[in-house]
Amino acid sequence: MLLQRNDAAAVLLPEATPGTSLADVAPAWLAAQHRTVQLSGHGSATETNTPLSGVIGGRRFEAHPSVRDDGTVAWWLVDDTDHQLVRDALHMERERTAFLAKASSALLSTLNLGRCMDVTAQMAAESLADAALAIAPSRGHRLPVVTCVRGGVPEISHQSVDPDEVPGLGEALRGFPPVPSRWIDPSAAPQWMVPEGFGPVGSIVITPLPGLGVPAGALVLLRREKSDSFSDEEEVFARLFAARAGAALSAARLYAEQTAITDVLMRELMPPTLHQISGVDFAGRYRPSADHERIGGDFYDVHPATEGEASLVTLGDVCGKGLEAAVLTGKIRSTLHALLPLADDHQRMLSLLNTALLNSHHARFATLVLASAVRRGNEVDLKLTSAGHPTPLIIRADGTVEEADTRGTLVGAIPDVSARTTAVTLVPGECCVLYTDGITEAKGGPMGNVLFGDERLKRALSACAGMPAEGIVEHVQMLAAQWLGNRHHDDMAIVVIAAPRTHHLSAVNGHTRGRFTG
Repeated sequence: MLLQRNDAAAVLLPEATPGTSLADVAPAWLAAQHRTVQLSGHGSATETNTPLSGVIGGRRFEAHPSVRDDGTVAWWLVDDTDHQLVRDALHMERERTAFLAKASSALLSTLNLGRCMDVTAQMAAESLADAALAIAPSRGHRLPVVTCVRGGVPEISHQSVDPDEVPGLGEALRGFPPVPSRWIDPSAAPQWMVPEGFGPVGSIVITPLPGLGVPAGALVLLRREKSDSFSDEEEVFARLFAARAGAALSAARLYAEQTAITDVLMRELMPPTLHQISGVDFAGRYRPSADHERIGGDFYDVHPATEGEASLVTLGDVCGKGLEAAVLTGKIRSTLHALLPLADDHQRMLSLLNTALLNSHHARFATLVLASAVRRGNEVDLKLTSAGHPTPLIIRADGTVEEADTRGTLVGAIPDVSARTTAVTLVPGECCVLYTDGITEAKGGPMGNVLFGDERLKRALSACAGMPAEGIVEHVQMLAAQWLGNRHHDDMAIVVIAAPRTHHLSAVNGHTRGRFTG
């Protein structure tokens, strides 16, 4: 039974007059708590420091009970509406900030463009709308579109549509400010934009995905007909998310473009795969100084000649390693290719190459060895010229390893270069080994700081007598790798020129190449 009320309570609860039952005039939440306090005999809510609260007349109030000596209860109602709005706004802001931080982390954790599109659509569908579409700029007449429904997985499609037929989409893809959601008729959404089984669209937001200088695409948010329409605050928040997604997409697209360009350049700079040319066996391998790189300062090439003419083999080592060395490597290789008409005159080729390097902006030099190889009957005639490079090694049929009698100055350092050319003849089963100092200067072994060295290489090659060119290359690479272990090393390159054996000894099942002898 209500005993008394003050003026403020009369305004708040006009029907709560003395003598009436509190259960008849007060909201249910207050009446229920009053019974609980009466039964317990004390203000239970106050004791737990958790005031009871509820809505009266559209505003939120905190109710604080006070049990009097005669057992009656006095209720103090405090209008907490404004404080609650502030708390709700703060909570919402914290949730949104946490979402943006999570989105930034997820988007920036990958530079894969497709994955970035998937993350954009999925995160938007889970937290901003019932469904979301991440649309990339058109490729020709097709729009790459990633669609995701809340709780689903992203699906990619390519739509042959005109984006200007959808209000706000064409503008968003061109980077213009978004069209307000209230200006877009949901019923005008084209069929390709609405996920299968989604139902009627109740509200649409279309916002640009701003990129780094150029638009990265557009984000489309969809809500079902029974859901609340997008508020102005939600549209602003969607633009904040779109800004982060657009930056990530732009970075991923730039990375993809740079990767594609790098792959093209890498293919041109990578040493070729060698095989038999004009009756001469060639084999080669290259290992860059770092496992994460594919190119460096070592290089080799084989330039086939016409029938009866000599093929030109070039192997060199540019000062330094990594991309800068690889750029100069590419210039040297292209210059040597342009000088092929002079391939018979090694000295002339080296002089012209030296002039070209001195006139370039590169402050690097290179060592080089040229080898002209031509088969005459069963033998291979070689002409070898070293320009500051480790001396070519000749493996004879009996296992003897000889140093070719050629020396010279490196190219790209001084105005005049000189070199001595020597002639060598290989009989069937014999070969010539060209290599870079990355092999002999590899530090390793049991102590970890011992050079592989020239003598160790010669002993290894002596044991390779009679082996095919490919086998010698693989054996030397294996020995160098075992010597190094996991230690750092310089670029390593090796090329073997061999006079092939000419007679079959045996063949398995009549299909294999079998074994050869001279």
